Amino acid sequence: MKKLKRSARLVEMTQYLLSRPHTLISLTAFADRYQSAKSSISEDLAIIKEVFEEDGLGQLNTLAGAAGGVKYMPMMNKSVSLAIIKNICRELEQPERVLPGGYLYMTDMLGQPNLMNEVGRMFATAFAHREIDVIMTVETKGIPLAYATATFLNLPVVIVRRDNKVTEGSAVSINYVSGSNKRIQTMSLARRALKEQSRVLIIDDFMKAGGTIQGMMDLLYEFNATVAGVGVFVESGEVDRDERLLEDYVSLAKLTAVDLKTKQTSVAPGNYFKPEEG
Repeated sequence: MKKLKRSARLVEMTQYLLSRPHTLISLTAFADRYQSAKSSISEDLAIIKEVFEEDGLGQLNTLAGAAGGVKYMPMMNKSVSLAIIKNICRELEQPERVLPGGYLYMTDMLGQPNLMNEVGRMFATAFAHREIDVIMTVETKGIPLAYATATFLNLPVVIVRRDNKVTEGSAVSINYVSGSNKRIQTMSLARRALKEQSRVLIIDDFMKAGGTIQGMMDLLYEFNATVAGVGVFVESGEVDRDERLLEDYVSLAKLTAVDLKTKQTSVAPGNYFKPEEG
């Protein structure tokens, strides 16, 4: 790359960092890329760090030492996230979204890239400091959420199928009990899709009792993998506590009440926005 003026270099460096989240980039790499002294690069990074943090774009962490450098971590301020989620809650409360069984129609929202990017950044913020190797979801509605989250965490996505696809080779299949209707269902994952002992972040669009997520956890056991976290876009509050199959998860919105006769619903921010104890 030809030597740039400082103003142009700042713009290019910012774009370079934004497109490589959670990636350690050495000062030497920047110095070689822009044909500039490390001292000048350090000054530029200090400016970018200040802007990122003031505008709520994320953190620019510096690691000292020979193997050090800088790592951009996309983040979203809690107050900004809450304002977005409140708008989502109002949209989800529209009567025409109520479906039989107490579910909500969300497919149109899951198909909005800008909205999914905002939700993905929220999940990336919630799990930013956990050791994660891969994002997992089950087909099909969780896929946009998983990819949006993976973009900001710079991680691959693994998709659990409802049935085995011939094009994916040998697979591990398990039966699980759907928490909401107690039906036995099947899910499968190609053996080549996930390395053993991977640390997995599970992302799902809607959770009622948690049967599907518990099924994914059981599937991970077959790969000797561990659950690094669980993120849910909308959880249902219409489930008794003793029927809930898991307790450790992050939800962004919560369906607190639904009347199937009048199609009146109440949706509130999820547990991610609860004040921290202590």
